[in-house]
Amino acid sequence: MPRTNTSPGVIQMRPLDPTKDAELIHPWVTHPKAAFWMMQDAKLQDVEREYMAIAANPDHDAFIGFVDGEPAFLMERYDPSKVELVGLYEPQPGDVGMHFLVAPTDTPVHGFTRTVITAVMAELFADPATARVVVEPDVRNQAVHALNEAVGFVPEREIQKPEKKALLSFCTRAQFETAVGASI
Repeated sequence: MPRTNTSPGVIQMRPLDPTKDAELIHPWVTHPKAAFWMMQDAKLQDVEREYMAIAANPDHDAFIGFVDGEPAFLMERYDPSKVELVGLYEPQPGDVGMHFLVAPTDTPVHGFTRTVITAVMAELFADPATARVVVEPDVRNQAVHALNEAVGFVPEREIQKPEKKALLSFCTRAQFETAVGASI
C-alpha cells in the first residue's frame, strides 16, 4: 500500500478473520522486513492455520488495523499468563500481551509505525481492565525496542523463549500517557 499522507489518519481495528484475511496478511508476515515475525517460509495455508489457532484460543486475539480505510497493520493481544510467557515471568492482574506488525510498503512515511504502535497501545488501554502491556520482542530487534521506548515501555530483562531470546518489557498506563502526552 503506498503511504503518502503524513498525518496519522483515521485508525480503526477489527477482529482478523483467518479464512478471509490470510491472503491479505500472508505477504506481510513473510516479507523480509517481518523477519522477527518468524514466518518467512510460511505458505498461505500455514498463515491461515496459525490464525485459526489464535481465533480458537480464548486467551489470544488478532486484529487487522486500518488507516484511512486501508489495511495497514496486524495486532495480536494475548493473556501472557496463559500464552507466550507462561512460566517466564510473574504475571500481575491486568497484564496484556501484545504483538504488532506494520504492512510492508515501497513508500514508507516517517512516523507511520510510531503512529500505529501508539494507536495499538491506546486500544489496549481503552479496556479499563488493562493495567500493563507486556511485550517480548527479539533482543536483536533494535527498531522495535526504540518504538517500544517511545510509547513508554521499560525493559526488565532478557528471557529465553523456545524460539528466541527476548527482551521482556512492560508499559503501565501512566508510563504510556507520560510518553505520548495523552490521557487514556
